[in-house]
Amino acid sequence: MENEIFQLQYALDTFYFLVCGALVMWMAAGFSMLESGLVRAKNTTEILTKNIMLYAIACTMYMIVGYSIMYEGGIFLSGIMGDGVADEWTYAPSADFFFQVVFVATAMSIVSGAVAERMKLWSFAAFAVVLTGFIYPMQGAWTWGEQAVFGLFDLGEIGYADFAGSGIVHMAGAAAALAGVILLGPRKGKYGPNGEVRPIPGANLPLATLGTFILWMGWFGFNGGSVLATSTIVDANDVAIVFMNTNAAAAGGVIAALLVAKLLFGKADLTMILNGALAGLVAITAGPDTPAPLMATIIGAIGGIIVVFSIVMMDKFKLDDPVGAISVHGVVGIWGLLAVPLTNSDATFAAQIIGAVTIFAWVFITSFIVWSVIKMAMGLRVTEEEEYEGVDLIECGMEAYPEFTNNTK
Repeated sequence: MENEIFQLQYALDTFYFLVCGALVMWMAAGFSMLESGLVRAKNTTEILTKNIMLYAIACTMYMIVGYSIMYEGGIFLSGIMGDGVADEWTYAPSADFFFQVVFVATAMSIVSGAVAERMKLWSFAAFAVVLTGFIYPMQGAWTWGEQAVFGLFDLGEIGYADFAGSGIVHMAGAAAALAGVILLGPRKGKYGPNGEVRPIPGANLPLATLGTFILWMGWFGFNGGSVLATSTIVDANDVAIVFMNTNAAAAGGVIAALLVAKLLFGKADLTMILNGALAGLVAITAGPDTPAPLMATIIGAIGGIIVVFSIVMMDKFKLDDPVGAISVHGVVGIWGLLAVPLTNSDATFAAQIIGAVTIFAWVFITSFIVWSVIKMAMGLRVTEEEEYEGVDLIECGMEAYPEFTNNTK
């Protein structure tokens, strides 16, 4: 009887892992729609190409070496085909890999939007290989992998807590994006000679809104799956709480961003509202398991407020991020980490700060070096003429909306 109960729990938890992984994989569609909606029509095909390409690269590089770095396993997933029972796994090891790899792709997707409309496609692909195969797994090893940072100190032992990855996934992706944006420079015409900011509207706000809703839906797998089980009453209750708080935080982010945009700009700015939803989701990701629903809503709302001001400040520093990815995932990711000790007594502000600084420093510095090498070896940016014509034709040889863009640039 006991063995039968174990088998049922094993099957349920494995199935739950796989379903949640599929939900997170669906976030790749969300990023694709969001980013293609917020760039100009002449750059749509290229941004879509980057998103499906980066997902494939992430899956392959994490399979080859990334997972082994993060969890001290064998390269090429050697030994992962068994049932894991001898090692006291409560779900299939291969399900764990599948759930982990879609997180890696999420981190790389953050970079895609920030460097949109002026980066060379193959330079982006080269960076994706390094981030997903080495940079991300190293900081993942220090956190979820429970390995000491360069053998010096253990983030888990000092109390660093990041339930589903506000820092490990989102801030890490934003740090890599920031390094690329600094070296890449802004899009032509984005900033005037006196520092004035010139809006560059996206081509398709319905697509951007669809992408946001897809990401919102996928986030239930992102945070809910991080409970790692659902086969007992305790686990099932934890899953329900995480789903509830994830949804509440997103709603709080929307309302806060809507109100702040109205106060600052006098209008209900849809792009700020969409980023408010994502900011709420990022903010709660570090600790969706401990707040009460009202507190989760407040955490998300503060994220929604922060993201509006952060996007405005990024433009003041001439950091051109077409989709607001650095603000949503980076600045709000830090807030998410700092919010954890408010409801989780096992976490401390000092540990959260140390963890955030460690992750950001590692990812930013290594990414800056890799971007710099790529810049010297093959260049990062398309020519000014190619940027004007649009990277769709230059990089992909086709346009997303040929009947609308053939005669207009």
